[in-house]
Amino acid sequence: MRRRGPGSTAVAAVDLGAGSGRVMLAEIAADGVSLTEVHRFPNDPVRLLDTLHWDVLRLYAETVRGLRAALARRPDLASVGIDSWAVDYGLLDTTGALLGNPVHYRDGRTEGVPERVVAALGADRLYTTTGLQLLPFNTLFQLVAATGTPILDRAERLLLIPDLLSYWLTGVAGTEVTNASTTQLLDVRTRRWSTELISAAGLPERLFGPLRQPGEPAGDLRAEVREAVGATGPLPVTAVGSHDTASAVVAVPAEGDRFAYISCGTWSLVGVELPEPVLSAESREANFTNEAGVDGTVRYLRNVMGLWLLQESLRVWRSRGYDVELPALLAAAAREPGLAAVVDPDDPVFLPPGDMPARLARACAERGEPVPDGPAAITRCILDSLALAHRSAVRQAGRLADRSVDVVHIVGGGARNELLCQLTADACGLPVVAGPVEATALGNALVQARALGVLDGGLAELRGLLRRTLPGSGSLRTYQPTPGVEIAWRDAAERAGRRDG
Repeated sequence: MRRRGPGSTAVAAVDLGAGSGRVMLAEIAADGVSLTEVHRFPNDPVRLLDTLHWDVLRLYAETVRGLRAALARRPDLASVGIDSWAVDYGLLDTTGALLGNPVHYRDGRTEGVPERVVAALGADRLYTTTGLQLLPFNTLFQLVAATGTPILDRAERLLLIPDLLSYWLTGVAGTEVTNASTTQLLDVRTRRWSTELISAAGLPERLFGPLRQPGEPAGDLRAEVREAVGATGPLPVTAVGSHDTASAVVAVPAEGDRFAYISCGTWSLVGVELPEPVLSAESREANFTNEAGVDGTVRYLRNVMGLWLLQESLRVWRSRGYDVELPALLAAAAREPGLAAVVDPDDPVFLPPGDMPARLARACAERGEPVPDGPAAITRCILDSLALAHRSAVRQAGRLADRSVDVVHIVGGGARNELLCQLTADACGLPVVAGPVEATALGNALVQARALGVLDGGLAELRGLLRRTLPGSGSLRTYQPTPGVEIAWRDAAERAGRRDG
């Protein structure tokens, strides 16, 4: 994106992903936005004994380093916003001290818990109250798994990851609503905590504090934090769409409402933007979720396992001495026969870390599919399977929500994957607009800028600003579906057992 000149307002977007974090300096004016990465760092989980944790103290330290770098470039930094992945949390005691390191959503502690909770509370009751799909790592299930532990018994407040970092920066506790909506404890209609559901699940109501809306103030940096980052005066933290997908959807450069989006990275979040939730029995059975978006919107979507399958495969291959670089691997995968072998990427067997290539080969064998041999064939299997999952989710979202879809927008890191973008266009039979890659940071920054009064208007105006800014920077690319491939994709969808719309 092009750099803004004098007169722009600078904000810092702290964007914490499941694999890495970054602090981006956004410079915003009425005629455009620029984005500069000032600090990037890995986000590696830590296994201690039998539990997989997040290294949240390191994330806080790296956030402070990133803010110091942003202020070194723009001492007039006007605001800070924080977003991260969903569902995971820290617990504080009565003094505000952290009780243990947050547990990673890929940890196995919730095994068997969703089934117990659904049996006790009812799938229909859970869905009509919260609108959420059943995923084994939802916060509700994590908390039920922790029931009776000393940490939960001592806890006074629960803070989701971006709210925990915001609390450490400002000393002010609160929970932003877009991330709260992923807990399966928020009422989807009122956007308030469901005290009835919290009580029925046997959880202490004291854990769930005041809710914030995107754009509301979240406090100023504490004096010692200001000193650590080099701020010379007050610096506010602004609540943004703190679930990273909520921020990413803000930055989908779409016109009108006849679009689907895929926020594609470790996960693919595939859906449409709606004014109201869809709570039908068919929607529940299709495992679609209704999450809160910015400006009162609903992110009606399905979670697809995403590029995690490829990321974990790359980790395994490299640990075994394979010389695999992603650009060359994708070029080789493009030369492999298309749709030769497909799997269901949402199979729970693929959720935890481990030997992903072996799991994929085993899944193909169990399904009667040809077993892919070697990194290129396995990569093609992954990307074909993801494109099929994208096709199914886009078509089902449009049908269940009664929303026509004319174009698919892929944002996030997956927008760089040219093969996946083209396969998704072919699978969906729709144009795919890829980009921006840093949609989450852009959406984070745009909400801050609007809160500061630098920008005004609703999501349509914010997206219009991006459309005016992005094309000249090469940040957007359109992929047209290949003619004559619809039957092959339809047949592959039937082989994969996916409902086709």
